Amino acid sequence: MTVNKGLSSLANSNPNFSNQGLENAINELKIGWVIKGSQLDTDIQNNTVLTTSQKNDLKDTIHNIQYLNLGRILGDLVRHTNTILDGTVVFLQNPDTEDTADFLEILQTVQSIQGLIPNLYGVTAAEKSRSVNDHLGTLNNIFSETEDSSAPVFTTLKESISFIVGANLATETALETAYDNLKNFINSVVGDSTDFQQTLDTFATAVATAHTNFNNALNAEPNLTKRTQLATDKEKITVQVALETANLSGIRTYVQSITDYQSYVGLADDNDLRKLMTRISQTPSWVTYFENYVENFNTINPIYTTGSDSDKESIIDAILTSSGLPDVRDALDIKSVAKKTKRDTRIDTAGFDLFTAEQIITKACEQLSITTANRNIFAQSESLLNNMNQHDRDEIARALDLNESANTLT
Repeated sequence: MTVNKGLSSLANSNPNFSNQGLENAINELKIGWVIKGSQLDTDIQNNTVLTTSQKNDLKDTIHNIQYLNLGRILGDLVRHTNTILDGTVVFLQNPDTEDTADFLEILQTVQSIQGLIPNLYGVTAAEKSRSVNDHLGTLNNIFSETEDSSAPVFTTLKESISFIVGANLATETALETAYDNLKNFINSVVGDSTDFQQTLDTFATAVATAHTNFNNALNAEPNLTKRTQLATDKEKITVQVALETANLSGIRTYVQSITDYQSYVGLADDNDLRKLMTRISQTPSWVTYFENYVENFNTINPIYTTGSDSDKESIIDAILTSSGLPDVRDALDIKSVAKKTKRDTRIDTAGFDLFTAEQIITKACEQLSITTANRNIFAQSESLLNNMNQHDRDEIARALDLNESANTLT
């Protein structure tokens, strides 16, 4: 059901989805060497003279101490979220014929996955690393807030950056200078420039060296703890971006595969198609599922569904009552006990119509290995009735177990 209040206003406007919230949070981190590194990263990205190969080589050279090269890390993070918003993160198997994705498709597909995974695997999407945040966490403030008492990544990252900047290390100043020198050089290169590669390499190497020197200067407390935290936070960002990229790039193929699984299961009710699939499948688990489908389906009964093991006994009691069991309670009523034996599937009742009630009770006791020697008919009747009533209870417990087994995803 749709909520109508505000719907007209919504339909007459554009959502203007953006990563501005993420960018605002990142801007809070841009102090000291980080702002210089961010400016350099932006200028490398936007430069129209350097070739893609030159840019990649340059980025590789200055990424020697990755946790210090936060300009690149944060720039890649923003660019990653841009590809989510415009849908280009989704891999196109056949780009010439396949429609490009958009953000709405991503949202709808992620929503589908949240329901499909529990249905097929019996676990949450999060347990398969397919939760909403496993696809869209970078846009969903995953680095700015947490669900527990731990500090968010951006909070500890800012604390570490601020602490190190406050130390006023000469090696940090040298790194900022190296960033500026490289940035100024690539911005000075024009389209008709020639033979600038050697100078470019020299400036890039100077940045890499400055990274190394800065890293070494942080090798003692109290800066060492902050350096370790920087590396930890950088890794969390890198891992999250890699997870989202992997999940989203192949999201079409993934959701198609699990949708297909559900569709195959939907064919199981057709007897002929079920037999066909068991004959042509080369996967044992598939053959087993469809071969046992009818048997397992027949064991499913809503009245046998228990909330937990703790209420199983009460469910048995309720089913016994609704079934009119125990149907015989008085062991002294030997005629009723004898009649009950004919309803017990364990007992061979052939010829019972020719026997007296006493003879039937004795014969039934013998079949069920209940002692009859030196016991009068009433003692036999009591043991037999207790045995049969327990059997009724055991049969219901068995049905409960079969129902649970058929409803348990494996």
